[in-house]
Amino acid sequence: MPTLETVGLSKVFRKRGGEQVEALRDISLRVETGEFVSIVGASGCGKTTFLRIIDGLLEPSAGKVFLDGREVTKPGPDRGFVFQSDSLFPWRTAEDNVVFGLEVQRKNRSVARQLAHRFIKMVGLEGFAGHYPYELSGGMRQRVNIARAMTIDPEVLLMDEPFAALDAQTREIMQYELLSIWSQQQKTVLFITHQISEAVFLSDRVVVFTARPGRLKEVIPIKIPRPRTLDVKHTKEFVDYEYQIWKMIEEEVRLGMRLEQTVGKH
Repeated sequence: MPTLETVGLSKVFRKRGGEQVEALRDISLRVETGEFVSIVGASGCGKTTFLRIIDGLLEPSAGKVFLDGREVTKPGPDRGFVFQSDSLFPWRTAEDNVVFGLEVQRKNRSVARQLAHRFIKMVGLEGFAGHYPYELSGGMRQRVNIARAMTIDPEVLLMDEPFAALDAQTREIMQYELLSIWSQQQKTVLFITHQISEAVFLSDRVVVFTARPGRLKEVIPIKIPRPRTLDVKHTKEFVDYEYQIWKMIEEEVRLGMRLEQTVGKH
């Protein structure tokens, strides 16, 4: 049984004027236990909507989400969500931010602090537990964000472009660090990104969405051996994957532009 499965997932938003916007259409996807899967596609293709439905933050218009065979209808501790912004509480230290989810679950305070220290160390922030968010760099704040999600011990880690706000060099290092954390924890990860090279480097499989409404265009297994270092990005195999995925997305972007022009003429 897969850890995560979506069956015929669709989502239609209704605007105030009554207009309907179809964001997702009939997406069926299986993600196995311990697998790292990335989702890429043109802007506005429904990637974030898809992730929010899986987390239980949005209700689908059709279809279902299953986690270990149980239907998902609301948020729960079996899923951890890492947002694009670090979303830390500015009045809490790094440690207090990491421990927040366990406080909500009313975990024993001593046990919660031990877990927080463990994950702060795992993400490379030992010595910064007492720092406030404004005292940390963007990359460090996102590490705290990841540690907070990991501390609740979710079955699935949902990550919505967590490195998008970082500079290019920090982003590269964070990709490597994330793989290091994932290799230790072996969590099931569903990761959204606009950067194709990031998806190829991190993933076991890359899922390509069509232009809106988002549908499943292709699922590409990444057969680059693990463990991976950043040097792998310079190999022919890596570049070939990157080019293959880019051509698929380019095709969808051009199709979307043609459709918009056609609608505009009418």
